[in-house]
Amino acid sequence: MSRPLHGPLNLDDGLPLLGIAAWSGTGKTTLLEGLLPRLAARGLRVAVIKHAHHGFDVDQPGKDSHRLRQAGAAPMLVASRARWAMMMETPGLEEADLAQLIETVRGQDPDLVLVEGFKAWPLPKLELYREELGKTLRVAEDPWVKAVASQPPVSVPAGVDWLDLGDLEAIAEWVSAWPARWPSERAPRCLA
Repeated sequence: MSRPLHGPLNLDDGLPLLGIAAWSGTGKTTLLEGLLPRLAARGLRVAVIKHAHHGFDVDQPGKDSHRLRQAGAAPMLVASRARWAMMMETPGLEEADLAQLIETVRGQDPDLVLVEGFKAWPLPKLELYREELGKTLRVAEDPWVKAVASQPPVSVPAGVDWLDLGDLEAIAEWVSAWPARWPSERAPRCLA
């Protein structure tokens, strides 16, 4: 029997969340690579949760941590002076549980959690859009989209900000202001 798709998200005052939602090929990871150093320079400690659409393994067969995980450790945490990693098997789960992942990073006390992917989850989002991909813009049907970064400019509903996808500084400024906006922006907007 498979477990439910997900539990409810905790959209409390204590941990600002912002989804980075876009169709594959739009440049979510590239944007985050440029954005993260700019946010750190503004004094923000940012956690990132990234969705993978396939199985992956950060461990190597033959290593002690891999052997212990295969033997049933759940979770398996391996640590050194330079970093630590936790691996958790999730058999029977239809999809990654974002609520659980957020609770896992909450203990690290970030100023902001950026969530790449998970576009169907109910959380505030920055939608990235590139017209040349020929995909639909989701802002009209997703009340959680708070801003659209696009090239070229697109029309957005009232209450949604537009950002130039080519202006990384402007996007960094908008995202760095997000934690202050979080208490008043953590609910969906009304669709007209």
